[in-house]
Amino acid sequence: MGWDVGSSGLALVLSADLPAVIERYLPADVTEFLGAHDLKLDDIGTWVCHPGGPKIIEAIVRSLELPEEALELTWRSLAAIGNISSSSVLHVLRDTIAKRPAAGPSVMMAMGPGFCSELVLLRWH
Repeated sequence: MGWDVGSSGLALVLSADLPAVIERYLPADVTEFLGAHDLKLDDIGTWVCHPGGPKIIEAIVRSLELPEEALELTWRSLAAIGNISSSSVLHVLRDTIAKRPAAGPSVMMAMGPGFCSELVLLRWH
């Protein structure tokens, strides 16, 4: 996952191995992140995830052992507007806020070039 900079601008470069990379590294990233806040995967009530594509979403669900419905709004966003780069996760966040999730901790996540995961802890009141 990265960017190719050319005369006509930026072009996204994706590897077919990306789902395998997610399954290998994302669980440890998320577990370590949550542990730093004295939380576990089971403590998270809402997942706000960037809709990178079907294989990416499926890899997130498998790697974190989430129920299929956990990323319902991510799937809806992908169907409605597709992957519009970084701002896609904000579309999912907007829909999540509109749905009024239950009080408690949530995680917002996206993945970036060189394979890095960006994680934000959210708390609903």
